Amino acid sequence: MSETNVMNPQGGGHEKPAYIAPGHSFATITDKISSIVLTQKVSVGWLIGLGISASLASLLLVAISYLFVKGIGIWGNNIPVGWAFDITNFVWWIGIGHAGTLISAILLLLRQQWRTSINRFAEAMTLFAVACAGMFPLIHVGRPWLAYWLMPIPNTMGVWPQFRSPLIWDVFAVSTYATVSLLFWFVGLIPDLATLRDRTTSKIGRVIYGIFALGWRGSAMHWHRYETAYLLLAGMATPLVVSVHTVVSFDFAVSLIPGWHTTVFPPYFVAGAIYSGFAMVLTLAIPIRAAYGLEDFITARHLNVMAKVMLSTGLIVAYGYALEAFMSWYSGNRFERDMMWNRMAGPYWWAYWGLILTNVAIPQLLWFKQIRSQAVVLWLISIVINIGMWLERFVIIVTSLHRDFLPSSWGMFTPTFWDWATYVGTIGLFLTLLFLFIRFLPMIAIFEMRTLVPEAKVREHGN
Repeated sequence: MSETNVMNPQGGGHEKPAYIAPGHSFATITDKISSIVLTQKVSVGWLIGLGISASLASLLLVAISYLFVKGIGIWGNNIPVGWAFDITNFVWWIGIGHAGTLISAILLLLRQQWRTSINRFAEAMTLFAVACAGMFPLIHVGRPWLAYWLMPIPNTMGVWPQFRSPLIWDVFAVSTYATVSLLFWFVGLIPDLATLRDRTTSKIGRVIYGIFALGWRGSAMHWHRYETAYLLLAGMATPLVVSVHTVVSFDFAVSLIPGWHTTVFPPYFVAGAIYSGFAMVLTLAIPIRAAYGLEDFITARHLNVMAKVMLSTGLIVAYGYALEAFMSWYSGNRFERDMMWNRMAGPYWWAYWGLILTNVAIPQLLWFKQIRSQAVVLWLISIVINIGMWLERFVIIVTSLHRDFLPSSWGMFTPTFWDWATYVGTIGLFLTLLFLFIRFLPMIAIFEMRTLVPEAKVREHGN
């Protein structure tokens, strides 16, 4: 989805707005973004948001502590439905974390300027989402204090990981993804950390920012090495966008359970991850933009482009739903056909038709420019999509398990209080980390925004 910023020297044709509002200079950009961290007083809204988020995160701590004491019997998991909320939330959080790497790495390699204003907190969102996701495989297997058995290290008991298990593939995929994303995020932060170090009046802040700035002075050699490292990390991160969620989909696709055993899972899991990731970026960006007055930096054009990406990936996801339904009929497999019919008209029909409404029907509003230009409406649609992607994970996991091959193995899953507490607690952890990030680090890349100043000046002064 290429966007050009070149003006027509003859004055003809339709000119697109810039990715930064006119009137800004290097100094105004630096002042605006750094002041949020260094000089602005802590707002009441930020304190209330942090308090609510921290309360929910403490609920997660209580839920996991009780889980360690009592075991996973406190959840609603049963014999036919061995995976339920735990794996549903794992796949959902991993999907949300994909947009950060996509915006930062792939769009950097493609030289897309619209990533500049949103890449920083999208990368942070990736790390926080992966942190929330990573705990679920750990706690759902039971005895998490033995998690080191998953690592391929010699031990006295001669216990080695089962490398044919997709769960081990998850360990390596998610840990690699988290490591590369953290390095990519930190390397991009170094010039801005140096800016905060030089502008802060706090001695403690100067020391802390100075340590993490790694002695950055902005010399030509520093910039050369920075750009080399940044591009190398972008090249490493790009395959992870596809590979990580492909590996996650293998958890299901390598089984023989109807509803799981399908080759369409890897591509449409990846598309769904980008879909939900961009929805979460909009869910966060629009309120942050309004709260801190960043409309000059996160412009209507940014929202429009992200809405188009959501629309395109949403169509791929809708195609995956249609293909899944078609193949269950065309295959002639009785169990596949019954599985699909059970999704549509069985006990969990509300979840299936809910995901069709939220993931397919409502996002079609994004075809209209009037909708894409309304920030509030776009924000509501992004929330709806996030709900729909969670319902999709729920439908794939629960409805495929609760009706097995034999009627004697049938059963229903009902989430308990502790299922909901763990899920809501991870949302609290995610938002707590986000609030702290907004307060102590620049949420928009200062030095990257300054590269857009010449374009803004050209548009300000005309031809």
